[in-house]
Amino acid sequence: MQPLASWPAAARAGLVGVLTDIDDTLTTEGRITGDALQALGDLARAGLHVIPITGRPVGWSEPFALAWPVDGIVAENGAVALARTPPAGALRKLYQQDAAERAANCVRMQQVAQRILREVPGATLARDSAGRETDIAIDHSEFAHLPPEAVAQVVALMRAEGMNATVSSIHINGWYGAHDKLAGARWAVRELLGRDLDAELARWVYVGDSTNDVLMFQHFPHSVGVANIRRFETQLAHKPAYVTGGERGAGFAQVAQAILAARR
Repeated sequence: MQPLASWPAAARAGLVGVLTDIDDTLTTEGRITGDALQALGDLARAGLHVIPITGRPVGWSEPFALAWPVDGIVAENGAVALARTPPAGALRKLYQQDAAERAANCVRMQQVAQRILREVPGATLARDSAGRETDIAIDHSEFAHLPPEAVAQVVALMRAEGMNATVSSIHINGWYGAHDKLAGARWAVRELLGRDLDAELARWVYVGDSTNDVLMFQHFPHSVGVANIRRFETQLAHKPAYVTGGERGAGFAQVAQAILAARR
């Protein structure tokens, strides 16, 4: 991971969009700070597309999709996209799975969740679980603490049940389906913007903070970790190309400043 200042100005100047994680990347202590919110607005005013991609539930994401100056939000690790419908600004939801598939998966996921709660000491459902439609989440660092061996046990149980499983900075997420953050990014960029992400990959940057961003770090030639990613550094199979000096929202603001400085 090189310092953010090593990111070539020519690469930054050619960007058309920013994809970013939310928790501990845009937010600090669970809230978006003024500098990060200002950064989103500055990017939008400069004509860049911005799409946050999160493991958070669709219900949790809805108010932010309405309030933040972004093109949309992809929730539940790529399963659902939220975007305002111009000109009225009403929120619309797009799904990667149809209603019948979501309903069938929901039954299976709740069974797995109950197995985890029975078999993993200290395991608790994430407090935002009521807003989830296509996945389950176990809290490991937001309001509860699970030691690394318990986190590994939860991941193993999810995968043994045929689920995809990933670990963010706060939750362990599990779901059924082929989607993930990368597939969700491709889908959202196509559905919301009418663009082909893979055809212009070098014109996008991804910003993240934890192990569930590894696939994005691997795929994007321009990838940035905010400074707090260093606590996961030994666990990253693929690291971001660059790292900010600031943590969380302050780090995201530094990324925005670097992009905008190269466009002046």
